[in-house]
Amino acid sequence: MSPGFVIALLGAESTGKTTLAIDLGRVLAARDRQVAVVGEALREFCDREARTPRRDEQAAIAAEQMRRIAAAAQSAEIVIADTTALMIAVYSDLVFGDTSLYAAAEAEQRRYDLTLLTALDLPWQADGLQRDGPHVREPVDRQIRAALARAGVAHEPIAGNGGSRLEAALAAVDRAFAARP
Repeated sequence: MSPGFVIALLGAESTGKTTLAIDLGRVLAARDRQVAVVGEALREFCDREARTPRRDEQAAIAAEQMRRIAAAAQSAEIVIADTTALMIAVYSDLVFGDTSLYAAAEAEQRRYDLTLLTALDLPWQADGLQRDGPHVREPVDRQIRAALARAGVAHEPIAGNGGSRLEAALAAVDRAFAARP
């Protein structure tokens, strides 16, 4: 079996990545596709440890996110990654001034088949330890875009509320599938 088609969801906090990942997975599975949705290793770390990670823990969390995506791609036709190591690199840069995670995260991001970047058009919502506040969304968005540009990774912007956001993502997925060799 060839590796699965990986759809990577990126975006600042509270931009609907998790909801979109779940909804995309549901719709694509209803199309008789074998789908795996890969959750966010950072969220699980924060829930398990009841704190945000230290600088020295960031690399292991990024590596775990990459490992999970790669493992899912070995068994599923379509993998929807509710974030990638690139988001961990961005936060490590913004929070700790640590740029050491970018090289590996950007290289990994280039391997994914489709990158969707969620817009800042949804209202910010608190989410436990993972949310810093609405003031960080624009700087995070700028850092993501800069990292994608450095890596030469094209991305599809995804905006809108509810159904329109899902429709935009599905349209991007359909275009990407149609363009495959």
